Amino acid sequence: MRTSLTARMSAGKRSAELVRSQSQQRHNNLMRDQEREREATAKKTARLRELRLAKEAADREEAALKPAPVKRPRPRRSKQT
Repeated sequence: MRTSLTARMSAGKRSAELVRSQSQQRHNNLMRDQEREREATAKKTARLRELRLAKEAADREEAALKPAPVKRPRPRRSKQT
């Protein structure tokens, strides 16, 4: 009777260890996928930032080359009473 009890406990323990290792593997895969997503997002953000800064610099250069627009004075309106 002791051997069957020990065998059942041993089988249960092996089964629990298998479930635990599978769970740990899923967790590790999830963490790896999340890290990849974070890296991809950071790379994309950096690229978009570079493009935005380049565009802003080009816009500033273009604005510096254009003559300043002439402002026409606005006609004054008389107060109506």
